[in-house]
Amino acid sequence: MLMTVRKGFFLLKSSLCVLALSSCSSLKKPAAKPTTYRDNTYERKVQFLDDISLKRGASKSEHRYNGRSANISRDVNRSSAILENASSWQFKYAQLLDVPVEDVNNFRLYGFIEEWYGTPYRLGGRDRAGIDCSNFVNTLMAAVFQISSIGNSVQLFEKVTKLRSRDELHEGDLVFFRINRHRISHVGIYLGNDRFVHASTSNGVMISDLNEAYWKRYYAGAGRLDNDSYIGYKP
Repeated sequence: MLMTVRKGFFLLKSSLCVLALSSCSSLKKPAAKPTTYRDNTYERKVQFLDDISLKRGASKSEHRYNGRSANISRDVNRSSAILENASSWQFKYAQLLDVPVEDVNNFRLYGFIEEWYGTPYRLGGRDRAGIDCSNFVNTLMAAVFQISSIGNSVQLFEKVTKLRSRDELHEGDLVFFRINRHRISHVGIYLGNDRFVHASTSNGVMISDLNEAYWKRYYAGAGRLDNDSYIGYKP
């Protein structure tokens, strides 16, 4: 009898231990598995504003602007070289013509204008002491373009091949004015961007704008001197 009670007590104690161990294992939290993150940043093409993009992760960066490859350093170096080599008179005439300094590249023409700029007007004059509009044109055309043109503004107007519109004007063409209304009375030489050089009765040799109200009022037309060796400026 006693042996039976002891055996029953032992079985009960064993059962309680098993239940306790099961409870502990069920309350234990499983170990968290390390989370693996994958950075896809370098597999994507990053897009910026204004169609400027940079492909990352490549051995060479490629910059594009509006679909065109940009070579900024080359343009900067070119512009810097032009500015370093430009003479002071090139800046002067670039401002007068309202064009980039690199467009003032007819050194013979602008060198001649620089020498004569400001020369006073004198009817019948032929030198730097004083010169009139037609003699200035004749002198410049011979020195710069190697064209012998002798005559006053009326005679020059008769010699030139007329241009149909101002859109056809090129450097070295002649522009005419009827300041006296009834006949051609003034002539100048076209430079570009609607500017022309001439001997003005008020200010002497100078550069004026065809779009100024005064010159628009008296503009009579333009023409090109016929010469097989002359088609504008040839550097």
